[in-house]
Amino acid sequence: MDFSNPDKLALLSPFELKDALIQVAADSDRSMLNAGRGNPNFLATTPRHGFFQFGLFAMTEAERSYIYMEDVGGFPQRDGIEARFEIFAKSHPGVPGIRFIEAAVSYVRDQLGLSAGDFIYEMCEAILGCNYPVPDRMLRHSEKIVGHYIHREMIGKHPFAGKFDMYAVEGGTAAMTYIFNSLRENHLIKAGDTIALGMPIFTPYIEIPHLNDYQLVELTIDAPPENNWQFTKQELDKLLDPKVKAFFLVNPSNPPSVRINDETLAYIAEIVKKRPDLIILTDDVYGTFADNFVSLFAMCPYNTILVYSFSKYFGATGWRMGVVATHEDNILDAKIATLPEARRKELDLRYSSITTEPRKLKFIDRLVADSRTVALNHTAGLSTPVQVQMVLFSLFSLMDEPESYKKSMKHIVLRRKEALYRALGLPAPVDPDSVNYYHLLDLEPLATQMYSAAFAKWMVKRLKPNEALFRLAEETGVILLPGRGFGTAHASARVSLANLNEYDYANIGRAIRKLAEEFYAQFEKGSGSSKAVTAAKTSGGKAKAGKKAKK
Repeated sequence: MDFSNPDKLALLSPFELKDALIQVAADSDRSMLNAGRGNPNFLATTPRHGFFQFGLFAMTEAERSYIYMEDVGGFPQRDGIEARFEIFAKSHPGVPGIRFIEAAVSYVRDQLGLSAGDFIYEMCEAILGCNYPVPDRMLRHSEKIVGHYIHREMIGKHPFAGKFDMYAVEGGTAAMTYIFNSLRENHLIKAGDTIALGMPIFTPYIEIPHLNDYQLVELTIDAPPENNWQFTKQELDKLLDPKVKAFFLVNPSNPPSVRINDETLAYIAEIVKKRPDLIILTDDVYGTFADNFVSLFAMCPYNTILVYSFSKYFGATGWRMGVVATHEDNILDAKIATLPEARRKELDLRYSSITTEPRKLKFIDRLVADSRTVALNHTAGLSTPVQVQMVLFSLFSLMDEPESYKKSMKHIVLRRKEALYRALGLPAPVDPDSVNYYHLLDLEPLATQMYSAAFAKWMVKRLKPNEALFRLAEETGVILLPGRGFGTAHASARVSLANLNEYDYANIGRAIRKLAEEFYAQFEKGSGSSKAVTAAKTSGGKAKAGKKAKK
């Protein structure tokens, strides 16, 4: 990739632009602070200890068979497995993870009302990875246990009638891919349809609809910073237009990391009453960083597809684990049932190889089939060892009644935000709806706070796209992502508060402050000389980037 042309680089996705910023930073002979991606540098240890201890127990089960052969074991046996598990646990007192898996089995039996033996057997077979995922949508006990976790974190105490179905997927990214594809394959969206996007939003939601596969028209529903990143009623009223087929949003938002407040949730619910045909997709991956979070899935279950990933909260981006959930009674199934007969016959043919009654196939089961091009439906399903870790993450949170882990996660990111602002020399903004996983540095109000509104307007007017980010990378080694790539209307930068240590954020704050001081010095010199200085700096940055590209 050619990194020498800043104007072309401005067209890239922010996640691709970061590679250019990394190259510039690496060329600067400075230590690099990459606050671009959101991979956390913290993780949940107890459920991981539990995973490995459960794996050791599963190995003892496997090695009960074929003892006469070297390096060969068999499947676990259900009979007597609960007693053998208790013997295993009691023979390893004090080993990290043992107490946790003992407690997990007890919780499953005593609080969830499931068979402890059946649970242990399912987990053993799954962690050994010795069989296909059955059912392919999600293992039976896994779906029930993860369902309890999703209910607690996404629905909470909000009234909720009926049940919901889930499909375990390879993280939020797979969920997005599968959902877009199945909506299209089942004629719920088609080329030329209008979908609404709650802005700002995770970049792929902006980019995917433009692909030749979909060719959708995007309507933005803006949550402006001056409204504390909450959607205004005027913007939400755009959803009343019947041409809007679906509304996609991230809650809490990415990158502002602000959850939708109760008043706005209620207003969206009122709109849905007026637009009962509206499909909603809510991506709530950061919801677990909030207290008493309520998802739109809780407010409008009939209309809403829920996407949740375990990646960020548990520090598990490498595990690739997430879920898609739909209510047992939902708009998707209702819309498919009312398609024109020709379309229904087309879908009958599509799914006829996996069921004798394709018209009774739920959307979520179509999602499973479509994720494996239908013909490979019999081998669909998330890796079973991954499902075990997902279950143990869920049980870890369900058993943590004081929410000690949640408080620790919230404390980590909040302290980093405070360190950033102390170094900026500014008071940290306070928003009760912010979860602080990311933070969006809006350049104009930031410059206004530091110096003056006149300087802020001068600076923003003269900055070329991403110029400040490249200057920051070149002169300080700090990597941030452009806010515009996430659909923000103002010049801004996204800083992840999850992936560096506290002192690193102080260094980032000082680096941003130093850059602002340089711009202010140019501003004070007057418009003529300031343009010359800026041009010189910019051309120097281009030259270095060009040299790197040639290498």
